[in-house]
Amino acid sequence: MTTASPAPASMIDRIVTILDSFDEPQGFTLAQVVARTGLPRSSAHRILEHLVKVGWLRRDQLHYHLGLRILELGTLACYQHQLRGAASAHLYELAHSTGMTVHLAVLDGPEIVYLDKLGGRSSLRVPSRIGGRAPATCTAVGKVLLAYAGEPAVEALLRRPLPRPTPASIGTERRLRAELVSVQDRGISFDREESAWGLGCVAAPIGTPGSPEAAVSVCGPITRVNLEHLVAPVRATAQAVWASFSAGRTAPPSSLHGAAAPRQPIGA
Repeated sequence: MTTASPAPASMIDRIVTILDSFDEPQGFTLAQVVARTGLPRSSAHRILEHLVKVGWLRRDQLHYHLGLRILELGTLACYQHQLRGAASAHLYELAHSTGMTVHLAVLDGPEIVYLDKLGGRSSLRVPSRIGGRAPATCTAVGKVLLAYAGEPAVEALLRRPLPRPTPASIGTERRLRAELVSVQDRGISFDREESAWGLGCVAAPIGTPGSPEAAVSVCGPITRVNLEHLVAPVRATAQAVWASFSAGRTAPPSSLHGAAAPRQPIGA
């Protein structure tokens, strides 16, 4: 059982302290949470109720329990770890054969998150890192995932100005929609100095047709890279990653809410 320690000062520390106190399967009352955390009763109650509101906890009369959002995030972390593990050898082979930087990424709202990065000879010049984020509309991995994310995702993204880290970045709705339709038609995406000057990338989706879970890309100096020549090896790597992952996969996070609805094409 967790024992109370001096109350943490920062709000983040207090939230973490409360969540860490739920280390047994049963729920806890407000009084029990106060005893386990050492937090003032008023602060504990305010934080508990806010965590209920955002889904991290749920309240059953007088008792608080871990919420579905915690389950979703835990499942997602496990799922992404499995995906990265299944991809590792294939990403290494792609980086080794091309001598360029290889990324594994997933879509998170208007951004992509890099799950892995393997450096080729040009890796030091590619401004990315594992766990880092980048605007989806400016990256090859982001565009190839947005193309299949569905119209609601695109509309949500367009509610704010599109980021333009370089003059080559997509800056209008018309251009973005045309680009996503092109990606759907070909099943491949390019970044021609849209995320950073001097950088060219090719990306392919990883997953079932029309509903990718992630994407893989190869990036290198655009003046020395023939992007079209990279399409075949990137596609082959994406297919190999999905085959390895499918052989030992568990249910994806979307299964927590039942079967996923078919995704609508962009502009449908």
